[in-house]
Amino acid sequence: MEIYNEKDAAEQLGCSVALLRKWRQQKQGPRVVKMGRLVRYRAADLEQFLNDHTRGVAGGGQQA
Repeated sequence: MEIYNEKDAAEQLGCSVALLRKWRQQKQGPRVVKMGRLVRYRAADLEQFLNDHTRGVAGGGQQA
């Protein structure tokens, strides 16, 4: 099981650590694992978050 810290999770998602923290405060974003003061993200949860937020079809969505 792959586990990421905030910096690595932000890199995987292409966002900032600050945005991850904001999402956490607002109870949004990917699921988080808290171990005391440590915050970690499972690779599967990051992937699920991306899948849940994938919209439409690339290139404008024109279908024949």
